[in-house]
Amino acid sequence: MSKRKAEALLHRLDWTVLRRLDGLLQGQYRTLFRGSGLDLADLREYQPQDDVRHIVWNVTARLQAPHVRLYHEERELSAWFLLDLSASIDFGSTKATKRSVSTEFVTVMARLLTRQGNCVGAMLYGTEVDVIVPARGGRRHVQYILEKILAHRGHAAGQGTLLGDLLDTGARAIRRRSLVFVVSDFISAPGWPDAMSRLARRHEVVAVRLYDPLELALPDLGLVTIEDAETGEQLFVDTGEAGFRSRFLAAAARQETEIRQGLARAGVDTLELSTEDDLAEAVLRYADLRRSYSRRAAQAAARNSVRAGRDLPVA
Repeated sequence: MSKRKAEALLHRLDWTVLRRLDGLLQGQYRTLFRGSGLDLADLREYQPQDDVRHIVWNVTARLQAPHVRLYHEERELSAWFLLDLSASIDFGSTKATKRSVSTEFVTVMARLLTRQGNCVGAMLYGTEVDVIVPARGGRRHVQYILEKILAHRGHAAGQGTLLGDLLDTGARAIRRRSLVFVVSDFISAPGWPDAMSRLARRHEVVAVRLYDPLELALPDLGLVTIEDAETGEQLFVDTGEAGFRSRFLAAAARQETEIRQGLARAGVDTLELSTEDDLAEAVLRYADLRRSYSRRAAQAAARNSVRAGRDLPVA
């Protein structure tokens, strides 16, 4: 059954999302997601499309203009998807759940990468990392990853998420420097920001944060039963009571702040995906985010290089 569902989903996304992205990300994905095998080729003055991480600071300070290293890049890019498939991922207040958004995002990105001859792998987490799919290329391999995701059944309520375990497993198991997507709602026990920071020391890490709008603000739905998907705890509440909605909003705001602060502390790029988002537009929004970040960083680097040049001793 999962094989037929995977093939149908893959076919639908090829026609509805990938066709829209064709021509928009073509030729740009290298600048967004660079490879791991780099050989120094030359130095030249910085240009707006360059990666600011390649700026050579001592040369920049000496010449009072930003200069970058030029690299010969390995043709093959290795990418991994670290997927949180714990119980809270199954939540969705509309026709889409966080799990379905995660599944479609992984499928689209894996197809974008493998169509360029790159390899993709995956690690699936419920209460532990119980599925590891080695990085390989091709459409058939993407479908195999998709089959594993669709067949995975998370964990029973009452067992909390330890996202740090998934991140630490990734840091140990992925030996070659890779592009790593961590796809999660980041509703987890404390400690995951430090684990993500450790993962980012070796790999290019992108945090894909999943959320549903109903998790941030609870409307007046009358008398309802609310269940914590992670712990299984249930409460019968009156959502028409203004005081209850106010307390819910405050708790949601605290959780939102903790997640955002954790991602900032980990120091990784973040793409936020709502269950109401258009997937193609979300991918393009992330591309714009990276380009905007590069421009701001380049401007800051130019200002710093001028100041550093002024402070150099005169020979």
